[in-house]
Amino acid sequence: MEGMPQDPVDLVADLIAMGQYEPETLKIAEKNIYAELRQALVQQILAKAEPRQQQICNELIKQAGGLEEAFAAAFGSHATGFFNDTLRASKFRRRDFLIKVAATAAIVTLASCAGENNSNTSQSSLEEASTPGNLEKTDLNIGFIPIACATPIVISEPLGFYQKHGLNVTLRKMPNWAAVRESAIAGELDAYHMLSPMPIAVTLGLGSTTFPIQLASIENINGQSIAVALKHRDKIQGPADFKGMTIAVPFPYSMHNLLLRYYLASGGLNPDTDVAIQIVPPPDSVAQMSAGQIDAFLMPDNFGQRAVFEGIGYIHTLTKDLWDGHPCCAFAASQQWIDAHPNTFRAVNKAIIDGAAHANAAENRTEIAKVLSERRYLNQPEPVLQAVMTGNFEDGLGNTLNVPDRVGFDPYPWKSFAKWISSQLVRWDLMPTEKADYPQIAEQIYMTDLARELAQELGQNPPNEETRVENLKFDTFDPANPAAYLEQQNQKFNV
Repeated sequence: MEGMPQDPVDLVADLIAMGQYEPETLKIAEKNIYAELRQALVQQILAKAEPRQQQICNELIKQAGGLEEAFAAAFGSHATGFFNDTLRASKFRRRDFLIKVAATAAIVTLASCAGENNSNTSQSSLEEASTPGNLEKTDLNIGFIPIACATPIVISEPLGFYQKHGLNVTLRKMPNWAAVRESAIAGELDAYHMLSPMPIAVTLGLGSTTFPIQLASIENINGQSIAVALKHRDKIQGPADFKGMTIAVPFPYSMHNLLLRYYLASGGLNPDTDVAIQIVPPPDSVAQMSAGQIDAFLMPDNFGQRAVFEGIGYIHTLTKDLWDGHPCCAFAASQQWIDAHPNTFRAVNKAIIDGAAHANAAENRTEIAKVLSERRYLNQPEPVLQAVMTGNFEDGLGNTLNVPDRVGFDPYPWKSFAKWISSQLVRWDLMPTEKADYPQIAEQIYMTDLARELAQELGQNPPNEETRVENLKFDTFDPANPAAYLEQQNQKFNV
């Protein structure tokens, strides 16, 4: 505090300018103070009014929907600005106001730190936000890649889940994951469909500008497959047989890339030297396989099934068989946007969690496949999407399989997902070891508590735990010790 102003109002102003208070904390504090001032003003007026006048005022407030709404009706949409101007006109009141804001912000900060909760301020404030009442914004642009993994984000538009939660959403079809990332950083979208490792990568500045992003909910679990060109049908029995081949994945920071590497390493292959891994946008993968440019790919299931449908490839394995219940895609938004639109963010996340529950029900899958097949959404043959959604499918080798949970839509963002992903980013030199603070990454980026709360509000029964032991095909991941798991992998597979 040496050299800091002694006058309280100047001290507070300096502390705010120095960033000692999180922006969202100050917003909460100011909101609380404004509410107190308005309440006090109304009480003072009513104290001098006759009983009949008091009754009329109370009825007017009730009719408006509450005190905040009544002030908006009385002073217009700039009611908050009216209070700001009044405070600036009085030095004493402005001083008093700043000190009260600082005190309230300190209490909010302390409350958010209670119980060793290191999550971002936005998450604690979002837990207090109302839904869908006082939305900061109702017209939203959400970007998505046209793949089955985007199902909850996509169907929430035609099936009315966004509208149910007070939102008007325009879906923006994006060409590839790099475009999603760049549009997110540029602020061209309100929220986005992302691969579950992407919020970690972008927040930490891996392969891009550092830009804080929050993972709000998981879009799909399972739902990917390794498809192989039919010309190799007699060559591939296991991971070691892929040596020398060119294999496509949709993005470096994807579960597809991490699961492919996990699978290849289990067969003794070095994914960086024994095969050629290429980045290919999902919609281009089937065409490149048909042209002989790639031998195999690990992509969303609708493209593995499309390769079967076109008679050019077969499904070698489902990623469900590598890790049953693994995450793939996610719904995300920037920290900056969430801070500016806490109620809207809560509402849109709730709508998507609502849509995910609908999509996860087996009796809805046929309807969903039909909706997704439309040109404005996935623009895929309906039989392909029916095969993916119902789990009743041809594998391209003459077999008919029935795997009802081939793809699932469980939105719960387990923090153990974030820790496994982070460990594999380190394993394959996609993240420097010094950035691998596993607990902090999981706590700050995966919004598990909020997802649980919203699911409960919808009458769902989400887990109470934040992490779980993850059982993969070749090992078991204990989220309590990712570093030990990483060391175990290196020793076991020597890759």
